[in-house]
Amino acid sequence: MSEKQITILIADEMHPSLFPMLDEAKIGYHYAPNMTRQELLAQIHAFDGLFIRSKTNVDQAILDAAPALQFIGRAGAGLDLIDLDATQKRGIPVFHAGEGNRDAVGEHMVGMLLNLLANISKADREVRQGIWHREENRGYELGNLTVGLIGYGNNGRATARRLSGFGCPVLCYDKYLTHYGDAYAQEATLEQIMAQADVLSLHIPLTSETKLMINDFFVDRFAKPFYLVNVARGEIASLSAVVRGLQSGKIRGACLDVLENEKLSKLTPEQQTAFDYLRTANNVVLTPHIAGWTHESYVRINEVLVRQLLAILS
Repeated sequence: MSEKQITILIADEMHPSLFPMLDEAKIGYHYAPNMTRQELLAQIHAFDGLFIRSKTNVDQAILDAAPALQFIGRAGAGLDLIDLDATQKRGIPVFHAGEGNRDAVGEHMVGMLLNLLANISKADREVRQGIWHREENRGYELGNLTVGLIGYGNNGRATARRLSGFGCPVLCYDKYLTHYGDAYAQEATLEQIMAQADVLSLHIPLTSETKLMINDFFVDRFAKPFYLVNVARGEIASLSAVVRGLQSGKIRGACLDVLENEKLSKLTPEQQTAFDYLRTANNVVLTPHIAGWTHESYVRINEVLVRQLLAILS
């Protein structure tokens, strides 16, 4: 790979800091953030690598059109846009920049949770309307709650570090790790989290195994009512199941940075009913998939991508 200049097709929008990094590494690139799928299919054959963010779906058809493809980089944490079975069969390395936005995700999770526990958004709306309710907005302290984290990779660990300053017990569960507990979180089974947690926060990728994992059965298995935080992927949690949990009181409140369907103009009737409930509920905090979307992470993601690329090339 070092005998000729590597060329990368960058098919999604990237922070401009990426380009001087690639120039310094003497890596060629073609930046086409507005490229359509048909254009991608027609041009990908000429490139050694592909960088994507959130727009481009790399499926078998794309891979078939890219006989020279030697690596795929994802500017973000999740790899659900890439057919990993197909890339593995081809022996194409796939890497992501989970390190790049982990601090942003951790801060956002804590911010959403504090907002919910202290009724900040609700109280803000009321005060703007001239309503001054103190007792009705009495909140809860995070330090008295046990937090359970499902997934203890980059984002889970960064979140646990930020929670440590509040003095709350933190339990972590990761099916694919061993001996992963640390100074910030105690390793636990999923059953232990369900028995003890007052807060459940998701830090897992979207896979066939985790899709709609948060369903009625999952919620009912918790020993006590809990707060749900999802800063991972929307399709991990059924919106209807979340609403039923809120209505029954089993879910005390929800912080949702991601939704099962984020194309709000194309919700199914069931999803629309659930969303209409969520957006009017005082014990729900919603943000538009921005947990990892800070000015700093936008640059840091590029740094991680280029560092991993150079490691592969070397």
